This record gives sequence, structure tokens and C-alpha cells, in this order.
Amino acid sequence: MTDVRVRFPPSPTGDLHVGNVRSALFNWAFARHHGGAFVLRIEDTDAARSTEASYRGVLDQLRWLGLDWDEGPEVGGPHGSYLQSERLDVYAEVTAKLVEGGHAYPSYSTDEESRARRAERGDKTQGYDNFDRELTAAQLSAYRAEGRTPVLRFRMPDEPVVFQDLVRGEMRFDPEHVPDFVLSRADGSPLYPLTNPVDDALMGITHVLRGDDLLPSTARQLPLHAALRSLGLATGPLPHFAHLPMVLGEGKQRLSKRKTPEASLARVRADGYLPEGILNYLALLGWSLGGDRELFTVSEMVAAFSVEKISRNPARFDVKKLAAINGIKLRELEPGDFVRRLLPFLVRAGLLTSPVSDEQLDLVAAAAPLVQERAATLVEAAGLLGFLLVVEHHFEIDPAAAAKVLTPAAAPVLDAAVAALEPLASWTTAEIQTALEGALVETLGLKPRLAYGPVRVAATGSQVSPPLFESLELLGRDRTLARLRAARTGLGPQDGMG
Repeated sequence: MTDVRVRFPPSPTGDLHVGNVRSALFNWAFARHHGGAFVLRIEDTDAARSTEASYRGVLDQLRWLGLDWDEGPEVGGPHGSYLQSERLDVYAEVTAKLVEGGHAYPSYSTDEESRARRAERGDKTQGYDNFDRELTAAQLSAYRAEGRTPVLRFRMPDEPVVFQDLVRGEMRFDPEHVPDFVLSRADGSPLYPLTNPVDDALMGITHVLRGDDLLPSTARQLPLHAALRSLGLATGPLPHFAHLPMVLGEGKQRLSKRKTPEASLARVRADGYLPEGILNYLALLGWSLGGDRELFTVSEMVAAFSVEKISRNPARFDVKKLAAINGIKLRELEPGDFVRRLLPFLVRAGLLTSPVSDEQLDLVAAAAPLVQERAATLVEAAGLLGFLLVVEHHFEIDPAAAAKVLTPAAAPVLDAAVAALEPLASWTTAEIQTALEGALVETLGLKPRLAYGPVRVAATGSQVSPPLFESLELLGRDRTLARLRAARTGLGPQDGMG
């Protein structure tokens, strides 16, 4: 295959969402599979909506995911600048040559005038009617006398646009459905239909992998690519296009930053998902490794990636499935790596101070195995350790758990637990388990759920916690007994099981 060059061109107008990231991942994997170049280009010509914070966020998020780029901001390359706002002179030069070569022309008609003309002809086709292609001198004079300033339109070919999409097969767009389109506004500022294909052409992009919502724009861009080559502004063959299936949210709604905030990459990241989990899950949205296999590393994806395996069918973003895959990826981490990734979430939750002390680090390292096997996200893991790391005078019991478990019937359970634990000579998991089993299961005759539920809620503040006996060992004798006594006192005097 010809040296592969692909690009990811986000607009810095907000957080990336998982649909954007899926496109970036597929392009990156395609480039890495073929030993090609992955180009990051920032499409920031919308000055009113583009922000520096969003731009920096794009770079940070891609680096966090591990999707490194070979050319682009902060990396450089032979085709810079890679910020479209710094390429305005390039677009001005290209538009001038397109006009000179007869591929573009000034257009004065308003949308209302185009609709009126179509209605008069009984033409139900939507959009601009190509009226201004061949204006007479009198028409030009009249427009100018009115003080109109023209937009610049590209002259589309009169024959159908036909191309082979790498995912969808042959695509055909008839001329009446693809009217001449605007390249730049009346003030000369360039628009996406100009800047995107011009940069693809000048940067030597060989393959364009993007969402199939952009399929109609391909019918406009390919003739522009051809025009650039006829003018000697670009060389090489036309790029190949592969339109990826849409990623939909609940109710089959298209993902968007506004309508589906739960699909924001920043939010998913803040919720404690791993890059490995996110990328593995997103790869499944329109692609598969083969068979029923759903779990793989990024390296395995790169080795197996091919456009031919991309599905045509829309995919649905399912947070529950993402969490399930992420939990598996959490459990695959080396213990030290898990602790390293968990620490910032513990600090954010106010459970640790920064910098983390050696004593705190040792406690987290000892407790981490108890939650690594049970949590789906780092936020969930941090929450499971809250009972252990919270400053004691800030410890609270979840009211719902207290109402359900710390009922009058819990009084004798807590009394028996304190009596069994207080005299232990050795505060170890094994000793704690033996003492509580003897006092609560054997002596009181309780089933484990009824026996240990009140102890768990009293000591950890929740019905959901790491394994109870190990948790009590880490919590320590003094704090465990103090919490059990405090919970028992809150129940008031009791005469029995009730």
C-alpha cells in the first residue's frame, strides 16, 4: 500500500466526545498498522467558538489516551502550520487560483431568491440553484448597485460524483443533489468545505476515515480535490474515503456535546475510566477483532486492524458495557500501577493529602487489592476505600444503609461483636474472622448476611465494602471498636433481638 497518511481534525469548541475519539482511534490504528503517519490538525477557523482551553484539552486528552501523533501541534512536521487559524493566507491563495482557473465564482443570490426561482420552475430540489454561474454584465451591475457582497462558490461538475467508499461500497451523487457550494463568506473568511479538503490535499492525506454523517460532504470535496490537482496545487492520487458507522446514544440519538454529556471524554475520564478500557470499548463500536472476542490490548488492535472489518451498522454507546470492560482492565493492572492511578482520585475525594505521605501510601497499597478485584472504575475504587482513609471525626454512616441494617435487631449483634473482638491478642484477618464467626454465626445462630451486615455498616458506613475481615484488620482495633460502639450507642438500650 502507498505510504499511508491519515488525519484527525477536531474543532476546539468543547470537550471531545467518544464518537470523536472512536474516529481518532480508527485513524491512529490504521496508520500504525500500515507504518504510516497520523496527523493531528486543529480546525479552529470558527473563532467565535474555538477556545485555547479546548485546544489544550484536545492535546491533553489524546496524549492521555496514548494516541500520539507524528505531525501536528507541539510536534511539527513538513506541512505546518497544523492550526487552520494560522493558514488563512494559504486558503486565500487557493481561492484566488480556483477563481482564476474557472473552478469558483462570486455568487450574489440569497437563499430566499434561490427558493423563489425553484418554486417558480416547479423544482422541488433543495438548496442553491447555481443561478450565478454565468451572470450577465447587467446582472452583475445590478447586484453591485444594491451594495451586495458575494460569497465564493465552487463550480461542481455537471456529471454525477461516483466514488468507492472503503466501508459502504460504491457511492453516487447526481448533480441536482449537490449544488455549487460556498467556499468562503462575503468577508473572505474560509469555510469547512474549503479548508478541510485543501489541507487534506496539501498535507498529502491518503485515507480519510470519518463518521458517515459527513458522507454528503465527500461528494463536494472530491471534485475540489480534482480541481486542486488540475491546477498543480496538489499532487498524488485522490484520497480514499471510509465512512464509519455513527455512534448513537440512548433512544438512537446521535452523540453530541450538548445532548449526551455522559459521552464526553472529559467526563468519562473524570469518572475514573482507564484509557485501556475506553479504547478497547470504543474499538468495538463498529469494528471487531474477530469472532466473539471483545477484550484485547491496543497493540493487538493495531496488529489486526483493517478497514474491511468495519461495520456499516450504527453502534450504541452503552455505559454499562464500558464499565464492565473497564473493570476487567482495572483487574489486569499490576498492583503498583493500580495504586499509582488510584492516588489522584483519593486526593480529589479529600481522602488523602497531596503530596501523599509514605504512611498513607503504605495504607493504600495494603488496601488496594481489596478493591481492585471489585471496582469498575477508579472513582468506585476510591469510594470503597473511603471508610479507611477518612479522618475519623468526619466518618459518617450512609443514612439509607443505617435505616435498613442498623435496626433494633442489630443491637445484640454489635454487642456480641465488640465482646468478641475486644480481647483478641492478635488483630489479624484470620483472628477477626474466627472471633466473629464464633460469636455471631455459631453462638447467636445468625446467617452470615444478618450476622455481618450490622458490623459492615457500622465499621465502613455502607452496605457495600471490601471484604469485611480484611477491612477490619486494616481499619485497626481502636477504630473498629470505636465505630461499633458508636453505632450501638445510636441504637439506644435494647433488651434483645426484638
